Amino acid sequence: MSSSVIPPSPSAADYAVEGDRPLVPETGDPIGLFQDWMAQARASEPNDSNAMSLATVDGEGRPDVRIVLLKGVDQDGFTFFTNLESTKGVQLAANPVAALCFHWKSQRRQVRVRGPVSLVSAEEADTYFASRAAQSRISAIASDQSRPLADRAVFEQRVAEISSIYGDDKDIPRPVHWGGFRLVPTEIEFWQDQAFRMHDRLRFYRKDAGGWATVRLYP
Repeated sequence: MSSSVIPPSPSAADYAVEGDRPLVPETGDPIGLFQDWMAQARASEPNDSNAMSLATVDGEGRPDVRIVLLKGVDQDGFTFFTNLESTKGVQLAANPVAALCFHWKSQRRQVRVRGPVSLVSAEEADTYFASRAAQSRISAIASDQSRPLADRAVFEQRVAEISSIYGDDKDIPRPVHWGGFRLVPTEIEFWQDQAFRMHDRLRFYRKDAGGWATVRLYP
């Protein structure tokens, strides 16, 4: 197997040029730290700083992962939206736990999150759906996400038909099969790249009595 397409490991000279990076700071507010890191990533990432890997489990216990976009984060948790009849929607309904991973190359950082998920309210889903571009809402209505598509033209025809009904109407209704999930974190781990693979990892655990405990991990 050829490894010519795989980048080589950094040399000592490479690390010297890059310089040292700060360690993950100790804090009692990991959500606030995540928001700080997200703001820095938004300023430096070329696109989609809110992209995250979402890992779920199917009915046979096999992991499944894909990239989705984070649409909200606060002390209540991490929120994203999807077709509820999609593969991830079905898996989350059957086994409502998930893991997230954010990777910001420009910052050389990762954040990993795990915890239970639940549906957001209909009102919250309505509000976010209404904020999307009209054509994006039409696409969501037209898509039988994750299910077989015999021909791309079938989907495009469905989009055209729905567009002829709604056009650029601001009141395009949210379909019942579309909604959001909120992951309430029980663990959050911050990872900061360091020279010579001496990476810094700080993991937060939610305590039963409230608040967070931390432990620093070997890289």
